[in-house]
Amino acid sequence: MIYNTLLYYCYSPIADAEQFAADHLTFCKSLGLVGRIIVAKEGLNGTVSGTKEACEAYMSAVKADERFAKTDFKIDEVPEPSFIKMHCRYKAEIVHSGLRDTSIINPNEKTGKYLEPKEFSEMIDRDDVVILDVRSNYEHNLGKFKNAITLDIENFRDFPDQIEALAQYKDKKVMTYCTGGIKCEKASALLLHHGFNDVYQLHGGIIKYGKEAGGKDFEGKCYVFDNRIAVDVNSVNPTVVSICLNCGTTTPKMINCANPECNEHFTQCDSCGEQLQGCCSEACTTHPRKRPYDGTGYYVKVPQPIKSVVQNS
Repeated sequence: MIYNTLLYYCYSPIADAEQFAADHLTFCKSLGLVGRIIVAKEGLNGTVSGTKEACEAYMSAVKADERFAKTDFKIDEVPEPSFIKMHCRYKAEIVHSGLRDTSIINPNEKTGKYLEPKEFSEMIDRDDVVILDVRSNYEHNLGKFKNAITLDIENFRDFPDQIEALAQYKDKKVMTYCTGGIKCEKASALLLHHGFNDVYQLHGGIIKYGKEAGGKDFEGKCYVFDNRIAVDVNSVNPTVVSICLNCGTTTPKMINCANPECNEHFTQCDSCGEQLQGCCSEACTTHPRKRPYDGTGYYVKVPQPIKSVVQNS
């Protein structure tokens, strides 16, 4: 059996997004897909996985809807589905921007100039270029483009707070990148809004760059939001840049802490993983709800226990 995992997004207005999310979940389940999709009034953001036939049927159906005809799917062949369940949820944004007034940016109206992987590769060593990673700490700790500027942010919603510090690069060509391109749509739009004049984005993100340009000059692995956790990108000049949080040895492996109340994303070697049972620290190993560690560091979400409320009569 051949399985595929699809990574995609599309900024396109959805009139009744909440109802669309419910209907879309039913449709995905009818195809036997698993994955995670966010639906908002501004569009779709998803990763889904299933048989090759189911994925092809899904892509055809999405592109048949004129609202999403421009959707660019990144397709990976995988040995097994990359999720356990199928989720399709309505949210205010498909990528949380952290802005109180989200109307100041609209990727459908103004965003950075697209660079295809080959163009990005050709510009990467230019002196008048700044390469900006708009992803979170745990993502770029695992891998990034050489010489890229990284940001000390826990989530993309922290990105707007970095604009002032980035102002020193206003006279440069700013080339933004992220995993699949979706964060760059808003990051580049926000940079333009704040007076940056020459802003670009890697079309299709790191994943497409790996497929079309061989991943040249991407150091380490790429974090992905499914049970693979990390994927190889560079087939030209690969390196490992991440180190074990606990002992400092080089390791390409990233996991989530086995303590569900911590759930920290961090890099850890196999030896420390066995010793600490998949936890980031000794303290987390003693948590009563610690999840069993199977060597992968990927866990199905466990519902929080419901606390009983006793009312005085």
